[in-house]
Amino acid sequence: MKHHVLARNAAMKNVFFRLSLATALFACTMRAQEGVSPSQVLQPGEPTSTTAAGNIAPEGESKRIFFIIPNYRTAPTIEDFRTLTPEEKFAIATDDSFDRGTFALAALFGAEGQLTNSNRSFGQGAAGFGKYFGASFADFAIGNYMTEAVYPALLHQDPRYFRRSTGTGWSRFGYAVSQIWWTHSDSGSVQFNYSELIGNSTAVAISNAYYRNDRTASHAVSQLSMQIGVDMASNVLKEFWPDVARAFRKKRREP
Repeated sequence: MKHHVLARNAAMKNVFFRLSLATALFACTMRAQEGVSPSQVLQPGEPTSTTAAGNIAPEGESKRIFFIIPNYRTAPTIEDFRTLTPEEKFAIATDDSFDRGTFALAALFGAEGQLTNSNRSFGQGAAGFGKYFGASFADFAIGNYMTEAVYPALLHQDPRYFRRSTGTGWSRFGYAVSQIWWTHSDSGSVQFNYSELIGNSTAVAISNAYYRNDRTASHAVSQLSMQIGVDMASNVLKEFWPDVARAFRKKRREP
């Protein structure tokens, strides 16, 4: 049983890392072919729009990466930093948790969990899938609220990912990865990302209530490392997604 769970976690983290690395390499390659300088990726004067959550997003930018992964807490730049209210932090977590992409991902991971029979207590069939789906959705929603709303509000930290958008591809990749460990306070200063670590630790602890087959310390550590790894890969996708989306749009416009 433990082998199945650890293998599943490793596979999930591997998929996200491969996807994020491929995205970064693709974006850098396309930008080099187009002759676009890093500073042209996003200029302060580009049109922007303010979402209900107080996040600033480029006009017309999709709120989903690859049209499925929710992308509500990404800001294109740290310039003109504005402190979010607790209500706005909870709004971001709500958007991320109840987006249709989150339900699709929960169904995908739930089906994978049922296929590998990772939690025998859930059973099989439609009822079993419902339990797997519910557990997967709970993982996403609880993790989002803990890392994007509850602890950022309590610790006065900003849950948003601020894109760097300039520099070499590898420097942007390193920046995206580092933002798991560093974030901004409500005053704009850089500090250790306690919300990420404590929030995910809390989510893993809560998950013991519905993962009855895996209530061990080793499983908890595995779950925490997997979640941090997935969030790290998610940052890379957020950093380079505008480059990839721009390349796709250009390809569609070509005869």
